[in-house]
Amino acid sequence: MLLDMNSRTCIVTKSEKPPDEMIRFVKGPDNQVYPDLKRKLPGRGVWVTAHKQSVEVAISKNLFARGFKDKVQVDEDLPELIESLMRQTALQALAMTKKAGLVASGQAKAEAMIRDGAALALLQASDAGSDGVKKLAAALKAQKVYEKQETKLINEFTSDELDKTLNGTNTMYVALLKGGATEKLVIMIHRLTHYKAFKS
Repeated sequence: MLLDMNSRTCIVTKSEKPPDEMIRFVKGPDNQVYPDLKRKLPGRGVWVTAHKQSVEVAISKNLFARGFKDKVQVDEDLPELIESLMRQTALQALAMTKKAGLVASGQAKAEAMIRDGAALALLQASDAGSDGVKKLAAALKAQKVYEKQETKLINEFTSDELDKTLNGTNTMYVALLKGGATEKLVIMIHRLTHYKAFKS
């Protein structure tokens, strides 16, 4: 997570927010508008609240041109491109979390890590079967009641995405163990889900 805490003004809502709650956009040499998710690209940037709907409004009302005070080209699929980039970034972070030794794949391992209080989050494939879902839901409930801890439940990725990222087969349940890499990953996934789900 970047540490720049100076607030920025959204070109859609006109409200000021921390950079971590916004998306920076830059204008390329071809006058094309590009998302700068890592906030490292050169040049003057304009900012939009990190909601898919806000990006859609910025496009429909031609607010990027006003923000840059110049004619610009904006792809209609920019909101979907941003979602795809966020997803790719989160999955890459998951791969790094595995390299850090903070991933336990499989229903039995995930359940054990949850009951031991070692898991910060549980990645449960969006297409996971009902039996496994019920068993891990019971483990999560028990942990919350008896251990006074709460493991975050994340259903953002499919088993196919988890397989490809973790080099597994039929990956349905992944416990993310406590650690710095996991904390960064959870923030990225939260940013992705918030971007997708927000409705005014």
